[in-house]
Amino acid sequence: MRIAFTLNGSPVSVDTPADSTLLGVLRDYLGLTGTKQGCEIGECGACSVLLDGRLVNACLVLAAQAGGRQVVTIEGIRGPDGGPNDLQQAFIDYGAVQCGYCIPGMVLAGESLLAANPKPNRTEIREAVAGNLCRCTGYQQIVDAIQATASKRQGKSGHV
Repeated sequence: MRIAFTLNGSPVSVDTPADSTLLGVLRDYLGLTGTKQGCEIGECGACSVLLDGRLVNACLVLAAQAGGRQVVTIEGIRGPDGGPNDLQQAFIDYGAVQCGYCIPGMVLAGESLLAANPKPNRTEIREAVAGNLCRCTGYQQIVDAIQATASKRQGKSGHV
């Protein structure tokens, strides 16, 4: 079946079996490996993408469900110069990037939260990333990075 959707701001069209997941299409057909394959049951968040602005687990979404919709992967999150955006830079600055496997999903969870709630408190940040498992950071640095980005985007000091 042919599926057409907008991916990271650009139209794409791909032929894929009807039972393909969005994760499989992104990684295997479109070569976007920033979206990680983890548990494949929606528990780890490594495959998180934004579908029409909403955070979803790409392993649980059939590719056909993306037809005609907007999909944003980690490859679509970048600064004006093409490098890291402010949230990604905060992850680097606050030591929230260790092995890196969960980071694409964590960044997308952070962006989803900040789009919906530009002034989240620490509890709201923890709740927003709760669907994303991290075995390295202990989450503190991730929460710090998201909070610092929220503050910076509000024009405050980036330090927590």
